[in-house]
Amino acid sequence: MDSTHRYDISLGAALAAIAQVGDLSMGQPLGHSLRVARLARQLAQARQAGAEQMRVVEQVALLRWSGCTANADGFAHLLGDDVDGRRAMLDGTLSAADMNAVHKAAPLAVVHCEVAGEIARTLELGDAVETALCRVFETFDGSGRPLGLTHEHIPEAAYQVVLAGDLDILSRAHGVEAALKWIHEQADRRYPADLAALLVNNAKGWLAGLDATADTQGVSDSERPVCLSLVGDVIDLKLPWLAGHSRQVAHIAVEAARLWGVAESRRAEIGKAALIHGLGRAAVSNHVWNTAGPLPYGAAERVHLVPYWTHKATRSIRELSAPGEIASYVYERLDGSGYYRGTAAEALCAENRLLATAVAWVALRGTRPWRVAHSEADAARLLKQEASRGVFDGEICDAVIAAARGERTLTQPKNPLLTPRECRILLEISQGASNKEVARNLAISPSTVRTHMESIFRKLGCSTRAAATLKGLTLGLIA
Repeated sequence: MDSTHRYDISLGAALAAIAQVGDLSMGQPLGHSLRVARLARQLAQARQAGAEQMRVVEQVALLRWSGCTANADGFAHLLGDDVDGRRAMLDGTLSAADMNAVHKAAPLAVVHCEVAGEIARTLELGDAVETALCRVFETFDGSGRPLGLTHEHIPEAAYQVVLAGDLDILSRAHGVEAALKWIHEQADRRYPADLAALLVNNAKGWLAGLDATADTQGVSDSERPVCLSLVGDVIDLKLPWLAGHSRQVAHIAVEAARLWGVAESRRAEIGKAALIHGLGRAAVSNHVWNTAGPLPYGAAERVHLVPYWTHKATRSIRELSAPGEIASYVYERLDGSGYYRGTAAEALCAENRLLATAVAWVALRGTRPWRVAHSEADAARLLKQEASRGVFDGEICDAVIAAARGERTLTQPKNPLLTPRECRILLEISQGASNKEVARNLAISPSTVRTHMESIFRKLGCSTRAAATLKGLTLGLIA
């Protein structure tokens, strides 16, 4: 993505988003990593940790699963279902044979740790966070992965996060008493006995005080800006054939929006939405994504919930709630055949249509395990074919194709100043129609009409409907 399409969010929001990706990837409920961060922080406080150590513990907890999209394909091959398999691995319900296979699969741990460490480095979180993230699979007795390190080489922050994670997962799966019994039995095996005892003695009170919706605004330095594209990259690592997908979608969607005349502030929201639109994909096994042809009912239902999970995961992150709303419509179609809402044309604004069409274009131009990438000409033909069937907006398809070709202007042979849709809307308002009436007449949403009106006023240099009507008549845009 070039520098003109860089979108920053706060470090706190980025950590929260990556934590949500990790939760879905590991088969955990959304908010799990946030709960673990709070539990680990309480454990660190009980050890009288200073502010810097508290920051490290909290950030390690939020990024603990940040490398799990990178090895999802490996776990899918190993366990069949990378999401359900890892959930069972964490809550102790995985079969003994599968668990033994996981312990032998050290390369998967290497991938996870290396990627998590790189994420911490990119976010400039410091050596302490990076080191702890690379040690979360190591154990007190040296039987862990990937290096089999012993206690003196494992920072306490790693133990604190692992203990907090075990408590949250096992208490949810088996009850608090069973969780505490298991943790006690792992003393001086999985973690130090004194730290385990401290957790066990305080666990019930800490669990009772948890608020699963807590955000990360308390993290030190959380307002420092970081690039949102990193979150998109983490999302795309889930599938090897999607590397760079979110960045490509963002570039084309934003350029198409510019050609379409969308205001710059709204283009920024589209760009952010493009970078996170695939977040919910983490909740579905790679086995499903790599399946060619029609999916069976159960698998199709899981795929149809991807935009729902994206929406739900971003709704609690203030800076991403608006982009997440746009992203949740990415697989909706004008004829109502999309998902997860089955929304039709009248409820789909320009932002929704632009992002959906850009995603479809990038998918057509990309190679998949079951087909080669379509050529530019074939992709354009297929996209326009779908538009003719009422699936996509034909004019927006033209804008997306033009953006993909690097065109700086959208060619309009008859009326180069306004798009055909803008001319039609101008004609409607010149005849006295309200925004709602225009929306009903053209089967689009009132918000789409407002977006077009802003573009019309800007292009014509007017601020009133009467002046726009006069200029439209003078220029021959309407008759």
